[in-house]
Amino acid sequence: MKKKNIIVKKIWEKLSKPLMAFDAKVDGAISFFFRHYGKTKFMLAMSKKAQYFGLEGLYEKGPKAFVYFFLFYLVRDTILYILIPILFATWTSN
Repeated sequence: MKKKNIIVKKIWEKLSKPLMAFDAKVDGAISFFFRHYGKTKFMLAMSKKAQYFGLEGLYEKGPKAFVYFFLFYLVRDTILYILIPILFATWTSN
């Protein structure tokens, strides 16, 4: 178990500087994404509207905003609930 922790720590040390540099170039968008679990103010507002109008009504109100909302949620959920657990499982498994 200690070997795996050391390996993960070494990988993080090597990747943290380039990731932080990239995060700085995109004005902290990546750290904001992880700090708030990927929910932006736009997504929170659209979620409330989706609950109020329903998805069909939301699409009729603004198709372009609905498509952005859908894609943001699709990307966020794919990263948070599929990719990160798979990567974590592969790093911690034998």
